[in-house]
Amino acid sequence: MSIKERAVTAHGRGSGDIGRVVRLQGAERRAESRWREEELGLGQVLAKYPDISPFVIIKADVQRRGVIYTQAALGEVDPDRHMTKVRSDYCEKNDLAPVSLMLRDGTTIFTEGFMAGRHREPYVVDAASGRIVLTDEGRVIEEVSYWEKPDYYDKFTSRGTPMWQVVSARPQRLTIHPNQYCDFWKRKGQGCKFCVMAEIYNSTDKPPLLHVEDIIETVAEAVKEPGRNVNIFLTGGSLLGGDALLEEELDLYLKILTGISALFGGRKFPSQLISTAFSREQLRRLYDQTGLATYTADIEVLNKDLFMWICPGKASTFGYDGWMERLYQAVDIFGPGNVNTGIVAGVELARPKGFASEDEAIASDIAEAEKLARRGIAVVSCVWRALKGSVFQRQKPPSLEYYIRLAKGLDNIRRTHGISVDMDNYRRCGNHPDTDLGRI
Repeated sequence: MSIKERAVTAHGRGSGDIGRVVRLQGAERRAESRWREEELGLGQVLAKYPDISPFVIIKADVQRRGVIYTQAALGEVDPDRHMTKVRSDYCEKNDLAPVSLMLRDGTTIFTEGFMAGRHREPYVVDAASGRIVLTDEGRVIEEVSYWEKPDYYDKFTSRGTPMWQVVSARPQRLTIHPNQYCDFWKRKGQGCKFCVMAEIYNSTDKPPLLHVEDIIETVAEAVKEPGRNVNIFLTGGSLLGGDALLEEELDLYLKILTGISALFGGRKFPSQLISTAFSREQLRRLYDQTGLATYTADIEVLNKDLFMWICPGKASTFGYDGWMERLYQAVDIFGPGNVNTGIVAGVELARPKGFASEDEAIASDIAEAEKLARRGIAVVSCVWRALKGSVFQRQKPPSLEYYIRLAKGLDNIRRTHGISVDMDNYRRCGNHPDTDLGRI
């Protein structure tokens, strides 16, 4: 039976082979009791959108609702093989949990930070009949696997720093977060309302700034593993200081990218930077002085009025039009198809100032994405989760159908305008349902 047939025809509770679900911290009690009646479920969306990959639809819903693990599923975690974290919010004390999940076709489901939800019951990952499976209300939805650990994760830099703390990995990407803070969060009321960077930094013992030497050494070791990585990615919080606006942030990235570029003989290498929106002169320095290949500056929300409300720090510093203009300038330097911008899809529906309906929200997003596409800029979307620690933590994210309609719309725009999404596709990122559609 196919994925769609299993999801559409499955009914009733499981037969008791689903393992005990570990501590939920009230997630199911908090979930709104009527949400399954008020919106289309997974099976209904799969049936309504047969032209969309079922794996992409499953991925979007898992990221929307979150996941928890049974003890049986946690028993399948092998710390010598899998990427793991100790997460007490959905595990027993000291249980090792997988960082994220992968579907059978290679679709990644980035679940780190996507734990049990407030408004809807999360999916449950269980081990049954020798398989690791994704379940909902006791029904098996699909088989999943855990992300495998790269070779360098067990090694140390010359300074004695564990390499896994310096450069994290996705199945085919190296990820570098050189700074663990954002200057907008230092200013009262200036942080983006969906963001949890301040909460994450304040709850960890990570240093606010990584050593550049550690980063270069770790990347040098990581790229030795044949066939593993196709992209090197950098991002961090906004650093506004320096002799000119953003010079501190620019200097940090220049140091790191110059060091990594040397590993590739000074040539351009598969890479992406998500940064604050740099000026034309700063972008020129990035392109000319490093091997950086592609550039992203996330607008977060495609509406000028909502941008001012949701991203007050960015709005007061750059303005919506100013941010857009810097994206246009980036295309002049990096070229069409090598620049994009991301949105936190769904925040445009946040109350009380957001759109009143999902139809209005999608129409606005598509109209603005069209304008950007005409200038050679792709828009990619992330699934919004109202996470604890954000200003929007009590907001209710939109339906699964909203995410599928938006993903389809963004994919159609790129196809219509002939814009490649390879810089941020399923292999180089894996966090965008709409770019997953570019595989087909």
